[in-house]
Amino acid sequence: MKIAMGSDHGGFRLKNEIKAMLESMGHEVEDYGCTCADSVDYPDYALEACERVASGDADRGILICGTGIGMSIAANKIPGIRCALVHDMFSAKATREHNDTNVLAMGERVVGPGLAQEIVKIWVETPFSGEPRHEGRIRKLKAIEDRFTVHP
Repeated sequence: MKIAMGSDHGGFRLKNEIKAMLESMGHEVEDYGCTCADSVDYPDYALEACERVASGDADRGILICGTGIGMSIAANKIPGIRCALVHDMFSAKATREHNDTNVLAMGERVVGPGLAQEIVKIWVETPFSGEPRHEGRIRKLKAIEDRFTVHP
């Protein structure tokens, strides 16, 4: 699986740990920054990674900032992105099975590296259930997105 990753300064260290774990699992990881712990603006890095997912150049994305909140908000502004802010293993599984999320957001200041690794493993390995009730709800989300997307 090809995974696009991005972080701001608040998620820089955890992003590097998760990236190494994903690569050791055999996944291809594209790192769109940031590259240090100096203060940066999270929307820039969310956009870079999510553009790859929305275009199909990456299968999924993972975003990390201090809380995960800013990254998840920025990601969900991009058409085609279904990003979930997750800080527990149950939600990691449910958001893949029920919502077919293509981007995961986490907060380095909220979860430690051990829990973050478990969340990512579950999220990456859990398939979408494909159940009609969930597919119908995702279609409704897409209809909302289409309604508010400006087309040139």
